[in-house]
Amino acid sequence: MYIIKNALRSLSRAKGRNILIGIIALVIAVSSCLGLSIRQAAESAKQTALDGLSVTATISFDRAGTIGDIAKQGEPGSGNFDFSAFSEQMGETSALTLSEYLTYAACESVDNYYYTLTAYVNGTDGFSPVSDSESTGESSSTGGTFSGGGDSGGGNYGGVGGFGGGGMFGDVTTGDFTVVGYSSDLAMTDIISGNTQIQDGGAVFEEGTENYDCIISSELATTNGLAVGDTVLVCNPSAESETYTLTVVGIYASQSANDFSRSVFGTSQDPANEIYVSAAALQKMLDASAAVSTSTTDSSTGRTVESKMVGTLNFTYTFEDVKGYEAFEEEARTAGLSDSYVITSSDLSAYEESLSPLETLSNLAKWFLIIILAIGGVILVVLNIFNVRERKYEVGVLTAMGMKKWKVAAQFTCEILVITMIAVILGAGIGAVSSVPVTNALLQTQLTSADNKQAQIDESFGRGGNMGGGKMPGGAGGFSGGDFDTSNIPDNLPSDVSGGGFNMFDNMKDTMNDVKSKTVDYVTEVDSAMNLTVALEMILVGFFLTLVSSAASVLFIMRYDPLKILANRD
Repeated sequence: MYIIKNALRSLSRAKGRNILIGIIALVIAVSSCLGLSIRQAAESAKQTALDGLSVTATISFDRAGTIGDIAKQGEPGSGNFDFSAFSEQMGETSALTLSEYLTYAACESVDNYYYTLTAYVNGTDGFSPVSDSESTGESSSTGGTFSGGGDSGGGNYGGVGGFGGGGMFGDVTTGDFTVVGYSSDLAMTDIISGNTQIQDGGAVFEEGTENYDCIISSELATTNGLAVGDTVLVCNPSAESETYTLTVVGIYASQSANDFSRSVFGTSQDPANEIYVSAAALQKMLDASAAVSTSTTDSSTGRTVESKMVGTLNFTYTFEDVKGYEAFEEEARTAGLSDSYVITSSDLSAYEESLSPLETLSNLAKWFLIIILAIGGVILVVLNIFNVRERKYEVGVLTAMGMKKWKVAAQFTCEILVITMIAVILGAGIGAVSSVPVTNALLQTQLTSADNKQAQIDESFGRGGNMGGGKMPGGAGGFSGGDFDTSNIPDNLPSDVSGGGFNMFDNMKDTMNDVKSKTVDYVTEVDSAMNLTVALEMILVGFFLTLVSSAASVLFIMRYDPLKILANRD
């Protein structure tokens, strides 16, 4: 108790010196509080976004890894690539079948799943697609075929990232319409999100029905004068005598504007020409097409082309949380998933990207905090060394009177602790008030920096900061012939068509997704930064500063000889 009383009396006797120490400690405390608050805000925003995140995942073939493995098998430095091995690897293992997807869906970590099946059909004289051509009654796409041999996945549909077994391209025929089959209501994400709504008088087909019930866009219905209850006749693009009658049970309207004007692959890629059916119904159609399929052989290439319609399978797994997604990797491998496949989540990728400015700010705050504590600690050490040297005679008197040196050191430490903790309390109060506006202001700076960086990149590419408003050059792998508006690319552009090596549809989708991913919904502000965790950390900062600044003074005190101090006093 005597030590504490003597420490408090000493504080009142040297007000100027202690105020100076207190101001320095206050600056350190405020800076530390802001740094800790920014880091806590980043963690809170991350956790909040994570708690509300709906995690989905897909399984895709690791093409880049496969190419790398095959390239490594060649002679070092030769630059040779075994295309025959690449084609064989793609054809044998790249496509997963529906039964394989369902096997992995049985993993304990999987909460639910859904899939879509996509195919192409042509219209007939009484049913034509929406088109920007001069004559809307004529198909703007008569159907083109990429021919190879065989199917992907051992059936009449291919998996995501699938390749054909018999050649560089499989039997793929594009048509006037894209038919999308949904496994369940859960798969119809546009309707669930409210972006697409069924108009009055209609309804979505029943889940799992094999009836040829369909819903069509309002644009397509208007173009053909269709209403709920009408029927439409579609045919196989490769065999127009093979027809199927669909019954319109609903007409949907999209809330987003559709300014699709042109597609290098024809009208089937126009969202207005998408026909939605049950996946079971589309599978029934594909099975029927396979049953009547005929084969023809190209005399010049020797390739065999089948007339059956081929579908593309896109399978999605859903998880309750991120832990479930992380556990799925090991469970799927145990269930037999090859290392040639990768499991990815676009939700997590978008989530991590949205937090990148805040994460950058958090890292900057960490280094700022380290620097502040280091510099502040050094300054306080120096000040306390001078303080002890000035009070050297006081130390000599106290020890000569019989006071233990450790008690004298404890008194000096107590003085520093009182000053530091007062500064920490004031600093925490100031930081609590200013942490949110300061954090948001710095975050806006990071967002502006990110936008400016992207604008510079676009300008360097000659795009004027707008991918959608420029022109995409022609040439190898390019598209030419006017403006290329990326907003016109439908979200559900097939990620692959059964068969084929370097698939054009897949490459186009990857390119367009890269373009779309440039627009990221970043976290733009935080609601809170200071909390109990920061308060406790501030207390630890106070004790840290006390220990660091008093360490030197304690060493000096323990080395002093009281008799020499009193004998040498001037």
